[in-house]
Parts: sequence; C-alpha cells; structure tokens
Amino acid sequence: MVRKVKVLFLDRDGTINRDIGTYVTKREQFKLIDGAGEAIAIARKAGFEIVIITNQAGIARGVVTPGQVEDIHDYLNELLAASETSYDRIYYCPSHPDYPHSEYDRFALCRKPETGMVDRAVADYRSSGIDVDKAHSFFIGDKTVDVECGRRAGLRSVLVRTGHGEEDLCRKRRIVPEFIADDLYQAITEYVIKQ
Repeated sequence: MVRKVKVLFLDRDGTINRDIGTYVTKREQFKLIDGAGEAIAIARKAGFEIVIITNQAGIARGVVTPGQVEDIHDYLNELLAASETSYDRIYYCPSHPDYPHSEYDRFALCRKPETGMVDRAVADYRSSGIDVDKAHSFFIGDKTVDVECGRRAGLRSVLVRTGHGEEDLCRKRRIVPEFIADDLYQAITEYVIKQ
C-alpha cells in the first residue's frame, strides 16, 4: 500500500525569513521571522512534511548564483535546528521572463504562480513510493502568486501578512486564500494544525 503524507509547502522570503527588499545573497542577510522556526517545528510534530517553494529570479538576473542560494538554504536548516526542526525538500526557480537566459529559460513553468515546483515535489515523493495528500496539504506564502500557485496545484492556500502581505491584491484579483494570518506562526497554530 502506498504511504500518504500531508505536506506544508512554504514560500521562503517574506514567509519564513524577513524580506529585505532585494535578493538575499549571503547568510548575514538571512534572518528568520519571529516564530517561524517554532511554527515549522509544530507543523512537523503534527505530521507535515516541510517543502519550501521559492522563486529565485536573482539567478537569471545575475545578482546571485545557484551556489549562493544553496548555501543560504543550508544556513536555513542550521537556523531551523535551533528549534529542533528542518525542512524536507526545497525547490527554487531561477528563471525570470524579463531576463532571458539560455540555461534557465527551460524552468519558466516552475516560476510561481505556475505549479512546476509543486508538481516536481509531488513527482519526487511519488518516485519514493509516497503520495502527497493534496486535500490535507497547504501552501503558505506572503504574495498573490503563492496563493494562486497553491490553488492551481490543488492545495489549500494561506496568506501571511509578513513580507509583501498582498491581502488587498488577492481580493482585487479574486484570488482568495482559505485563511489569512499575521505570520507563519499564527497560520500554523491557529489554522493549519486545527484542520
């Protein structure tokens, strides 16, 4: 019998770590939002796999290298260890439609709100003999593209007010999340784990 898991798909910048208004290129710029580590630990204890889904167009723009992005992701797990937790998988999209790049244009369909990164995560779990239970999985982010990506992928979408907190834009575009929270901690403790 195939094992099923529920997954918490998380945006990175503005959801887990502070949005600094530009691309994070080094560890010193990467600061967790208060309560984010604890929130992820609570979700993991509630049985969720933790998967991070992040647009990193700074790669196509030449602002940051894949190596720098991967080092920051290693650092994220080091920071999460302080809350005795970690993420399971992480996917990032290096492409940007305004910055054509021969190496990264093939990833265009992974850029949120496209569902390519979520689809890849689901396929990777399936290849390990595990099915993602989409009906009980969530996508949490601070932007309209996160809510839209989650909805398109068949996940339950939650918007946080940290980072860009595009609550008004979501309403204007009629891309309505299932729940709106002040931050990741509230999203997980007051909504996700109670569903």
